[in-house]
Amino acid sequence: MREVAFIKQNKGKWLELEQAILGKSIKNPDEIANLYIQIVNDLSYAQTYYPKSKTVVYLNYLASQIFQKIYRTKRTESNRILHFFKTEVPLLVFQYRRYLVYAFILFFATVGMGVVSAKYDSDFVRLILGDQYVNQTLENIKQGNPVAIYKSGSNWGSFVGITFNNLKVGMMCYIYGIFGGIGTFYIFLQNCIMLGSFQYFFYEQGVFWESVRGIWIHGSMEVFAIVIETAAGFILGASILFPKTFSRMNSFKIGFKDSFKIFLSTFPFTISAGFLEGFITRYSIDMPIWLSSFIILSTLAAISYYYLIYPFKVQKKTTVNPIQPFNP
Repeated sequence: MREVAFIKQNKGKWLELEQAILGKSIKNPDEIANLYIQIVNDLSYAQTYYPKSKTVVYLNYLASQIFQKIYRTKRTESNRILHFFKTEVPLLVFQYRRYLVYAFILFFATVGMGVVSAKYDSDFVRLILGDQYVNQTLENIKQGNPVAIYKSGSNWGSFVGITFNNLKVGMMCYIYGIFGGIGTFYIFLQNCIMLGSFQYFFYEQGVFWESVRGIWIHGSMEVFAIVIETAAGFILGASILFPKTFSRMNSFKIGFKDSFKIFLSTFPFTISAGFLEGFITRYSIDMPIWLSSFIILSTLAAISYYYLIYPFKVQKKTTVNPIQPFNP
C-alpha cells in the first residue's frame, strides 16, 4: 500500500486518538487500550514499509503518549500518594531544577552575609537573635552544654511547636512568591542571615563543633526543606513575571500547580526535622560523636538524594523524546 493511501485510510483513527490524549474526548479504558493496540500495529507496519517517513515519527509520538496516559492512570488509581512522591514530584523538580540552583546559590551567599556581619559587628548577633537568647546561650556554654536551650519544654510540646513554626516559615517562603518572588527573597534572606550569624556566634565562643553536633541533627532536613520551599516560591513568582507564550493567568495556574506540589513534598522532611529537634537534639551532648554524626549525615543524604539525584534517575527512566505531532 502506498503511504498516501495508508494515511488516508487511518487518519480518522489517529486524530481520534489525538483528541483522547489531549483530553478533548472521553474514552473508557477499554477503548483507549484498543486504540493503543491499533496504533502499535500501524506503527509496526509503517516502520516496515516507510521507515524514513514522518508517519513513523508521528505514530511513535502517539504510541508513547497513549502508553504514558495508560501507565499514569493505572499508577494514580493504585496509589496516588506513592505516585506523587515517587514520580510526580521528582519530574517537577527536574523540570524546574534551575530554580533549585538559584535557591542554593542565594542560600550560601546570604548565610555568608550573616557570618561576615557577625564577625565585623559585635552587636549584630544580639540584634538578630535577641539579648535573651544570647545571654541564655552564653550561660549554657559556661555550664558545658551549648545546646541546652533545646531541652526546654516537653518532648511532645517541643515537637508540635517547632514543627508548626517550621511549616509556617516554609509556607511564607513559598506563598510570598506571589509578589514576583520578592517576598520569598525577603523571608529567605532573613532566615539565612540569622543562620549565618547564629553559627558564627558559636564559632566565636569556641563551641562550633559542639553546636554542629546538636543543631544539625535536625537542621540538615529543616534548612534543606526551606531551600526547596524557597525554590518553589521562585517558581511561583516566575510564572507571573515570565509567562512566555502563555497568557499571564494560564502561566500562573501552571506555575502555582507545579510549585505547590514541590512545596507539599517538603512536609515529611519538615515534620521529621521537628521530631528530631523535639526528641533527639536535646540529648546530643551526651551522644557518642559517631551517633550524632551518623544522624546528621544520613538525614542530609536522604533529603539530598531525593531532591538532587533521584529526579535525574526518574527523568532518565521515563524520558520520551519530545516529538511534535505530524499532521497528515
